[in-house]
Amino acid sequence: MRSILLVLSLVLLIAPGCSSAPSRAPHTPLSESNQTPLSESDQEIARAFEQGSSNVQVKGRGVVRKILSDDNDGKRHQRFVVALESGQTVVIAHNIDLAPRVRGLREGDRVEFSGEYEWNQKGGVVHWTHHDPRKRHPAGWLKHNSITYQ
Repeated sequence: MRSILLVLSLVLLIAPGCSSAPSRAPHTPLSESNQTPLSESDQEIARAFEQGSSNVQVKGRGVVRKILSDDNDGKRHQRFVVALESGQTVVIAHNIDLAPRVRGLREGDRVEFSGEYEWNQKGGVVHWTHHDPRKRHPAGWLKHNSITYQ
């Protein structure tokens, strides 16, 4: 009887480490709206924000939450706030001296973007959403209503 109890005790001690259940995948952040995993682009922007990183080339998409006034100091920029699927917001600063203005842009519109992320405490800014005439920087772009602006 003692030997049976000893064997059962050993089995119970060893069994938890020998589970055939699959291991858990690494944690993937979830979107704020529907609890689905975030897109890779949203994860990259979230990571840059959390780490306070700048000069990070990113792509993404979201909904225009607010149209801001143009920045006319120095090179002119069309500015607007985009909410990503994650809930994070970024300001898009689109150089309208080097690329066409996004026409007909309204709050609630969906946009896609490619540009350079710069950290700030409010969520960040994406700029370089245009070509580089000197070809020293990766070309960025904005897409709105199936039209690409670069």
